[in-house]
Amino acid sequence: MTPAKAYAAPAANIPLEPFQFERREVGAHDVQIEILFCGVCHSDLHQVRDEWGGSIFPLVPGHEIVGRVTQVGAHVKNFKAGDLAGVGCMVDSCRTCPSCQEGLEQYCEVGMVGTYNGREKETGAPTYGGYSNLIVVDEKYTLRVPDSLPLAGVAPLLCAGITTYSPLRQWNVSPGHRVGVMGLGGLGHMAVKLAAAMGAEVTVLSTSPDKEADAQALGAHKFVVTKDKAALKSVSNYFDFIINTVSAPLDLSQYVSLLRRDGTMILLGVPPEAPQLPAFQLIGKRRRIAGSLIGGIQETQEMLDFCAQHNIVSDVEVIPMSYINEAYERMLKSDVKYRFVIDLATL
Repeated sequence: MTPAKAYAAPAANIPLEPFQFERREVGAHDVQIEILFCGVCHSDLHQVRDEWGGSIFPLVPGHEIVGRVTQVGAHVKNFKAGDLAGVGCMVDSCRTCPSCQEGLEQYCEVGMVGTYNGREKETGAPTYGGYSNLIVVDEKYTLRVPDSLPLAGVAPLLCAGITTYSPLRQWNVSPGHRVGVMGLGGLGHMAVKLAAAMGAEVTVLSTSPDKEADAQALGAHKFVVTKDKAALKSVSNYFDFIINTVSAPLDLSQYVSLLRRDGTMILLGVPPEAPQLPAFQLIGKRRRIAGSLIGGIQETQEMLDFCAQHNIVSDVEVIPMSYINEAYERMLKSDVKYRFVIDLATL
């Protein structure tokens, strides 16, 4: 076993604190990575507070991991010591179900193994995430990180980036499409950058007029204040796609009405209560409501390569490990542009 240090939540609603544990030895197909940066995802906060239920304590969060390979197993083919590497939201899956066979491990029919707050298939031991100094991962679930991009900005691509890239690719967003983005946070700002890079016309739909300058700086072509009835009416029946990143309660019907015939709203946010929608809002224009998770390993690698090609990274605020509890409080207030990233040199 390899000694490791981290920050962990000892129980629900208790601040994170220093924690020591052991990573497994490097197996024949494993890659050991010295973690350099780890993004802070809103799901980290949900799980350390056990808001989704089933949290395994002590809990080491973090699934937006970039670092440098320090050791590889005897049968590893695609990585060597010194390479940059990344780990996203999963570290294993059943590998044999139809979804896994199609490269859609995120939809594994047995259940993917989360990078943290999951259980290893072989041992049943809890998985510990990236708020730590090192991690050991099977090479099949390890990603090549481009050396042309700043690593701190790359880290959130492993969750926020792929969560928005995957639906854009699934629905073949391309030049000529009109894409609305609801919510300009960690996910929303990546959706704007990626959709614009794919050639779509991008409109940010926001309740706050103060975000217009930021939206334009991120690459949005239009900005609509949704509290302005006239502005909202101007984009009625307008969008081919709406990427909905909002996790707060909201009235879906006013946003679905912005879709053209055969338009699709893709849900990425998870509101605390199930949204309601009059059926005729969909029936009358053959509109669709869909959902999307992260991407599979192959698609995540494709996303990283796309971002390198288009010089896309997340807008981040780099923080020391000791600041994590304050960062959580700020994240609740949406007081970050647009993702906290931990510098693990400070651990």
